[in-house]
Amino acid sequence: MATSRHTSVWCKGQMLYRYSVNLHQLTRRFSESSDKGWFRSLFVHKVDARKDAHSNLLSKKETSNLYKIQLHLWRYRGGYPALTECLKKLNHNKEYLEFRKERAKMLVSRRNQLLLEFSFWNEPLPRPGPSIYEMRTYNLKPGTMIEWGNRWARAIRYRQENNEAVGGFFSQIGDLYVVHHLWAYESLQSRKETRNSAWQKEGWDANVYYTVPLIRSMESRIMIPTTSSPLQ
Repeated sequence: MATSRHTSVWCKGQMLYRYSVNLHQLTRRFSESSDKGWFRSLFVHKVDARKDAHSNLLSKKETSNLYKIQLHLWRYRGGYPALTECLKKLNHNKEYLEFRKERAKMLVSRRNQLLLEFSFWNEPLPRPGPSIYEMRTYNLKPGTMIEWGNRWARAIRYRQENNEAVGGFFSQIGDLYVVHHLWAYESLQSRKETRNSAWQKEGWDANVYYTVPLIRSMESRIMIPTTSSPLQ
């Protein structure tokens, strides 16, 4: 379809990926050194009382990037004003409006989310590739976002050696208390080896141990970059 070519001219939204294949991760394992019994897994560390919204405490302040997931991941440099400007331009473009009319005839359902970046994650930067990307989505229990952020601010260092950490986002509009972690790998085999190597590092198992009780459900998607994406 020609939409990505046109919208890249009309607005600041930049399409980074499209979904390709769905994988479901149904199991997680813990190291024996951290597994002290099922009863302990019901509890997490006490955290300080929150004094601000998690959107202010956890997101990057210097970039003001806003992201939208719509079977694609879009970036709007400049946050909500950039998104508003983009929508205004598209709503006055006859070719795009005609495309939307025809597209609506093929859709059964659709969902959008607006996302902010975690302050401790990398911002998605251009990559030469070729790479595959994994989007791991976590639906958290309400009220646990700060604890999740506290844990992952420490844990991210265990996943930086192979430059696999691309970006981390949390929802602001749409389904709430949803987290997306985006990773890059050379191949599915590389993904397996990289993920297994994390378990050999002291401290990674503890991060998994204390974040699992915060999760209501999780999903994994393998994504292929579009030809126009700066991340290949």
